[in-house]
Amino acid sequence: MLFFDGGGAPNARRVRIYLSEKGIDIPIQSIDIMKSEHKTEEYKKISPLSQVPALELDDGTFITESIAICRYLEALYPEPNLMGADPYEIAQIEMWQRRLELLLMIPIASVFRHGHPAMAHLENQVPEWADANKPRIINFYNWLDNQMNGKDFICLDRYTLADITALTCFEFAKWPKIIIPENCKNLKKYYQMLADRPSAGA
Repeated sequence: MLFFDGGGAPNARRVRIYLSEKGIDIPIQSIDIMKSEHKTEEYKKISPLSQVPALELDDGTFITESIAICRYLEALYPEPNLMGADPYEIAQIEMWQRRLELLLMIPIASVFRHGHPAMAHLENQVPEWADANKPRIINFYNWLDNQMNGKDFICLDRYTLADITALTCFEFAKWPKIIIPENCKNLKKYYQMLADRPSAGA
């Protein structure tokens, strides 16, 4: 297999952290988004929507979308379990995955893509859309802080893919300079725990 990585892109990093937690060693080929390498005709043969990451299988076929890649690898390497060991666990992890993606990752991406100068050559920026999403992020942080009261992990009693997604969101938000509010003590403690794991350096 060959993993097409996107550097700091949050979805690519999500898979790298997953690989680290699993102890899976797959060769990596870097795709430089800022140089528009993901938009070349050659890469579009791998990922028709010009997205990173992507995984090339041994038979030459490809999987894109970070969660699809993780789902495939989870079936091949079921331990340590990160995506649910029974129907209830699978549903809980998926529920939190969707919450984090829809209510945190997408608003962060909107602020970054439409408000950061580094993205001007890649996006038809709408600054008003960036501004509109900033309070959505802070509101979700405050809600999530309440949800984390008395909890070590975002769901279940162990580290899962949902925690990986949370970490990538928290650190992605730093790019447009949105940090966890000081009043969110539970969330700040949770983030520090995630950031201290060896896999966070992946």
